[in-house]
Amino acid sequence: MRVPTMLSDIDQLPQIQMGEFILQFELGEPSAHAKEVAIKELRETPERQKEATKELARLLEAETDLHYPKDNEEWLIRFLRPCKYYPESARDLIKRYYSFKVKHSDVYNNLKPSGEMNIFNHNILTVFPNRDQLGRRILVLELGKRWKHKQVTLDEVFKGAVIFLEAAMLEPETQICGAVVIFDMDGLSLQQTWQFTPPFAKRIVDWLQDSVPLRIKAIHIVNQPKIFNVVFALFKPFLREKLRSRIIFHGTDRESLHKHMSPKCLPAAYGGILESNRIDSDQWYQLLLKCDPEFDAINSYGYKKK
Repeated sequence: MRVPTMLSDIDQLPQIQMGEFILQFELGEPSAHAKEVAIKELRETPERQKEATKELARLLEAETDLHYPKDNEEWLIRFLRPCKYYPESARDLIKRYYSFKVKHSDVYNNLKPSGEMNIFNHNILTVFPNRDQLGRRILVLELGKRWKHKQVTLDEVFKGAVIFLEAAMLEPETQICGAVVIFDMDGLSLQQTWQFTPPFAKRIVDWLQDSVPLRIKAIHIVNQPKIFNVVFALFKPFLREKLRSRIIFHGTDRESLHKHMSPKCLPAAYGGILESNRIDSDQWYQLLLKCDPEFDAINSYGYKKK
């Protein structure tokens, strides 16, 4: 297994000591479990990886208006893994990924951690330090009591999520095993539901369905009040069956959640037995800030401006 190289000139992403554990992006070799998943679910073998990267590089040569890191095989693998090593599918994903960035340039222009302090200061978006029982990253968005919608816009929430998922894309373990998202809607108010619009809903769904080079394995909706149905109704028309089937509503039923996520990987707030303090998003922010050069490099690629 290869160790990923950065797109920027920093040798490795930094880490921060948080009490008993180290907060970091995991760039090392995938675990034994992940290697099994790669073989079973992604058709990954050394031979196929070599052939597919070569073929994807060849296919991309035809994309003359696309600027990308041509000699970086790890970058190619980031797109091949979610496409199960089908080079044509990976090429199409790359084109959609960069086309989405052009279409929503107001969000993506110069998007990097140092420019998005506000969303992290409000602590409504975090990633657990641990993975779930299947090795997947766990992203949590709390869009109820914690969300002061007059101080943090939904666009800022989206930018924060993009930053986290761009960072997750760097991790071989996450490329293989994927990620799950928990939307905690506890305390969602009527005024907050008014912040959601059909264009915003379409952008999120387009992003998740077509433009994220990451395996989003499940979206768990917890603690949602009845008024959340109004919000979900905006998203429904844009959902295709594959993503719709991965959105699971639990309310306050923790047993329902535990059918999908082991209590061992969840804190007490979600009925779990994990004895670990919540990592606040401003703690992640301290780590992400050190990754600014990598985000500058990520932002340097894409379709050339006409």
